[in-house]
Amino acid sequence: MNLFKRNTSTLPDPAGAAIDLDTMRHRAPDLVNLYKTAAVSLTKASLNTQRAAVHLVLDHSGSMSNLYANGAVQHLTEQTLALAANLDDDGTVPVTFFHDRAYESMDAVIGSHQGVVDRMRRQAGVTWGGTNYAPAMQCVINEHQQGGTNLPTFVIFQTDGKCNDRPATEKLLRDTSRLPIFWQFLGFGEHGSNEFQFLRGLDTLSGRTVDNAGFCATGRNPKSLPDQHLYDLLLNEYPAWLIAARNAGVIS
Repeated sequence: MNLFKRNTSTLPDPAGAAIDLDTMRHRAPDLVNLYKTAAVSLTKASLNTQRAAVHLVLDHSGSMSNLYANGAVQHLTEQTLALAANLDDDGTVPVTFFHDRAYESMDAVIGSHQGVVDRMRRQAGVTWGGTNYAPAMQCVINEHQQGGTNLPTFVIFQTDGKCNDRPATEKLLRDTSRLPIFWQFLGFGEHGSNEFQFLRGLDTLSGRTVDNAGFCATGRNPKSLPDQHLYDLLLNEYPAWLIAARNAGVIS
C-alpha cells in the first residue's frame, strides 16, 4: 500500500521538502534525522527546490552477502528513502535487485521500511550470482518510460565490484543520455579499488548527449560513513547534470 498517494491538489510547497516534517514524524520517526541530514546536503547543492523520482538498484552478487547480513544494504535503503522524502512526493522508492540478471522492481515505502530489504528478497526469491549492470539499467529505463512522469529520475546504483558486460553498459549509458535519467553509481568499497576502474572511467565516455553518470564510494564499511558525507557524495555531480540536461533539452 502506498502511504503517500500522489494528490496534485495538495502538493507541498516546492520551496520545502516534498514530504513535510510532521508526516515524517508520524509515519517514520526513525528516519527523521536522516531526512533532515539529506535536506542539508540538498540545500548545499542548491537542490532543495528540485523534484526527482528516486530509484535504488542493489547489487546481489555473491560477494555482497556479508553486506546484506550486517545491515549495510538495509541502511542504504533507509538513507535513500529519507533522500526521496525530500525529492519525491509519494514516499516510495522502487528497488531493483540484480546479479547476472535483474529482478522486477519492488517498492520500499516510508512507514513500512524496517526490514524491507530482507522482505523483498524473500518475496522475489532473489538468489546470488555474478555482476552484470545492463539488465538492471534496462529495468530502470523500462520503469521510467512506463511511469509517465516528466520528473528526472535519480538512480542510486549500488555495487561492490566490476561488471562482466561493459559494452552493453556503455551502450545503455549512451542511449539514456538523451533521457531524463541520471545514474549515480555507488561503490561499496574503496574509491581507488581496481573493482571500480570501469565506473570511474564513465565520466569520459564518448558519444553521449550529456554526462549522465557519477561515481562515489563508501569505503570498506559503508555503515561507518557519516550520513552527511554520503549525501554530499551522492549529490556531487547531479547539479551539473541538471544544468547540462536543460541546456541540451533533455529535461525542461
